[in-house]
Amino acid sequence: MTYYNEPYRPGGFQLIPPAIKLIILANVAIFFLQVSPAGELINGLGALWPVGSEQNGGLPFLPWQLVTYMFMHGSLQHLFFNMFALWMFGAEIENYWGTRHFLTYYFVCGIGAGIINLLATMGSPYPTVGASGAIYGVLLAFGMMFPDRYIFLYFLVPVKAKYFVAAYAFIEFFSGIGSKTMGSGNMVAHFAHLGGMLIGFIYIIIRRNEFSVTGFIDRMRPGNRKKSGPRLYRKNRPEGKVTEEEINAILDKISERGYGSLTEEERRKLLKAGGK
Repeated sequence: MTYYNEPYRPGGFQLIPPAIKLIILANVAIFFLQVSPAGELINGLGALWPVGSEQNGGLPFLPWQLVTYMFMHGSLQHLFFNMFALWMFGAEIENYWGTRHFLTYYFVCGIGAGIINLLATMGSPYPTVGASGAIYGVLLAFGMMFPDRYIFLYFLVPVKAKYFVAAYAFIEFFSGIGSKTMGSGNMVAHFAHLGGMLIGFIYIIIRRNEFSVTGFIDRMRPGNRKKSGPRLYRKNRPEGKVTEEEINAILDKISERGYGSLTEEERRKLLKAGGK
């Protein structure tokens, strides 16, 4: 993944890229099923029920609910604003990362948000529905990719993305503490929102450092350990300058074939340029 802070101007930029289009269509289709005669069954099986909720009048938690709850919504308004936010903040990210990486990130954030929400709501009789956990992860990614991009609150007040994301995290944290202290009257899943941002942050840090289990094991093998001095000095080793032509060529390649098509050298150059 790249976190290059300059505006992206590829010729193949898609206004509604494939993953976002698929997610929106799936959410709309399932919402219509929720309001159909089969809605009660779908809500019972697909919503994310807290562990132990059956003891307080709820239904039992089932493992697949960690995925299905992301495609369910409590109202048409809930659905609209979630899908609008997904498109608004996610389209540019998918165009940067490619469809496969974006989908992976989206589901990792959504499932991670569900797990954190389960830990925070044990025994509650109220289920959780909505894509908000995954979308808050997308919002975090937007803030990390475009920290100085302006977002216009109510289409009037300009706020930099990094401050916008930080403010949302702050509000969700204290709202979550307040709702936890006062009971379950507040039906907004604040901890799911925070969970999506936390899992998204961890995922991005891991991907930014190109960590993988197989790579870690390979580096730990005795024959592959490097002895070129402290990591601090290896990290600051002088490297060749990355030219603007090279960056433009790499961005064009991402536009045509996605981030996954880049070589390790191309990824290194893009990350180096983004860190300037």
